[in-house]
Amino acid sequence: MDFSDFKIVRFNCKSFPPSGFERQKYREYNLTPLEVECETIEDALSLVQDAAALLVVAQPIPALLINNMKRCQVISRLGAGTDKIDIEAATRRGILVSNVPDFCVEEQADHAFALLLACTRKLFQQRPLFLKGHYHRARDICRPLRRMSELKLGLVGFGGSAKAMARRANGFGMKILATRNDLSKQDSLASQLKIDMVSLDELLHHCDIVSLHLPLNSTTHHLFNRSRLLTMKPGCILINTARGGIVDENALANVLREGHLAAAGLDTFQVVDVHAGHSHPPDHALLNLPNVVITPHTAAFSKESSRDVSFGGIENLIAVLSGASPPARNIVNPDVLNPATR
Repeated sequence: MDFSDFKIVRFNCKSFPPSGFERQKYREYNLTPLEVECETIEDALSLVQDAAALLVVAQPIPALLINNMKRCQVISRLGAGTDKIDIEAATRRGILVSNVPDFCVEEQADHAFALLLACTRKLFQQRPLFLKGHYHRARDICRPLRRMSELKLGLVGFGGSAKAMARRANGFGMKILATRNDLSKQDSLASQLKIDMVSLDELLHHCDIVSLHLPLNSTTHHLFNRSRLLTMKPGCILINTARGGIVDENALANVLREGHLAAAGLDTFQVVDVHAGHSHPPDHALLNLPNVVITPHTAAFSKESSRDVSFGGIENLIAVLSGASPPARNIVNPDVLNPATR
């Protein structure tokens, strides 16, 4: 099948340029996407009107944009999260939304565990003391550190990245608790690693470290507000490589300042737009705290994840344009395949 006649719009081409793996797939299928970077939704309106497909990394796709699409068959997310796409609007228009849910579970777990270690060993707090020659002070702040095998890790969510995190924690001899919507569901890895499946409240009460592995939606938005943060075990460490909006970041800054939580390791933010087209120093109370380790949403990055997300995202697109369907696990709105349910 010749795909050269399909208009495909590839967003975020400056902030997230197409990789060599992505261009390899372009050549394989004779694709010539229109490569754009839009500062506003209005900039994108005329571009999508007659597009057959969209390739999206970080571009918001609200109902305003979707309702302007006349020919679109698929919005292919080159990534996992789809919180910036109006799924309901796409479904109403009969547009399939796809993603690549497992492309970076290993990288995310590596990154989350790196943040965990940086926080538990106070690595970033030691650096400025070392550079000032305050070696004794650096040693003093490390005297209360805990042995990893004595700590309990709580996983909020138990999908791919959480399971990868559990395997790493098990190697350190940590006790692992986890929570998810269906606590009764049997899981072979949970049984193998002797993971206790418990309620969220019980997990927060008992765990020394809590790592978030949830999608952002109306249920999880600010799930970790001030009251929930205060139910966490005193001295607990919070790790977030999921989505910034799951945590009320203003509340987190206050709870850290007050000393109830010991530290936080953050790779995702709501208050800082790490995908902005311009560069300027961010400004938020969280970023000035010495016990907060921050990275600019880089948990997914590796050569292998770039390959997997490029291949997966384009294969999803090609499946739809060919009149077929992507793998079921890659379909975000399966109701679109059944017009009777729309």
